[in-house]
Amino acid sequence: MTRYIIRRILQAIPLLLIISALLFVLMQEMGDPLATFGGRRVLRSEDRVRLTRQLGLDKPVYVQYLVWLVGNDWMKIDLDGDGVAESYGTRKGMIRGDFGTSFVTRRPVIEVIKERLPNTLLLMLTSQVVILIVALIIGITSALKQYSAFDHVTTGLSFVGYSMPIPLLAIGLMYLFAVNFKKWGLPYLPTVGMFEPGAGRTIPQLIWHMVLPVTAISTISIAAYSRYIRASMLEVINQDYIRTARAKGLRERIIMYRHAFKNAALPLVTLVGLDLPMLLGGAIVTEGIFAWPGMGRLFLDHTVRADFPVLMGILMMISVAVVIFQIITDIAYTFLDPRIRYD
Repeated sequence: MTRYIIRRILQAIPLLLIISALLFVLMQEMGDPLATFGGRRVLRSEDRVRLTRQLGLDKPVYVQYLVWLVGNDWMKIDLDGDGVAESYGTRKGMIRGDFGTSFVTRRPVIEVIKERLPNTLLLMLTSQVVILIVALIIGITSALKQYSAFDHVTTGLSFVGYSMPIPLLAIGLMYLFAVNFKKWGLPYLPTVGMFEPGAGRTIPQLIWHMVLPVTAISTISIAAYSRYIRASMLEVINQDYIRTARAKGLRERIIMYRHAFKNAALPLVTLVGLDLPMLLGGAIVTEGIFAWPGMGRLFLDHTVRADFPVLMGILMMISVAVVIFQIITDIAYTFLDPRIRYD
């Protein structure tokens, strides 16, 4: 197993380099990074030439990429003309964990991401726990009670939930549980932010403000996961070894949860392993609608401003997470299915 993990990590290094190069080239076509430097004023042509030269934007793309990758010591700009140089770009290079400085906030990219990442993890991990618990209950029950009233109802609701556009779902939840509940004199749910300014960031405030965004994120995934779990369980419970376990007199609960679900969980582990890295990127639409200060809003705000260092930092973080979680998923297979070995 150790040799397998080391081999996968070594294979991931050139893959991540290729991904980073492709992303860097695509970033060059997104917009003008100097558009944010003048604030409300339009940069003078001589200032634009100076900034382009000092930021290294006048150099070929491959040179800019190498500077971003391995670092440099020359990106300092006297932006205000006061004789004080401000640091921009990469100092140590991405390979040493330095993604440079944001063009917009003029702060290190790592600091910008650290501010938003905990908020996104709080929202997305909570949503993922809700998704897994509810989807497992619905999927397993539907499989065990195939063609029952419960199965027909959940199947219909799953199709509705999966086909629901998340902006429509989020706005509908806000209209019902915030606007109308307030109009009817009922306890209504907050629609924006993580807490009320007067109450502060307390656990009750966070839970109360997470209800609507978690519901919006979870609904579509629950619909998809539950159908996936139902199909996997139906395939497994009709296998010969399940009939053999029943013939031996094992209790139905043990058969279902120790034998059937363990094998049916393999496709689910793959699905979760693909979804978990995406949690780091946040939910752009949901965070935008509910004004949740997470990675999704950060990515959207800095995309509009063509803030390449921040965008590259977020995308590379997700890329690394995808590689790591795929290795973890492969390892999890060996615990669920003893027939799988990587030695």
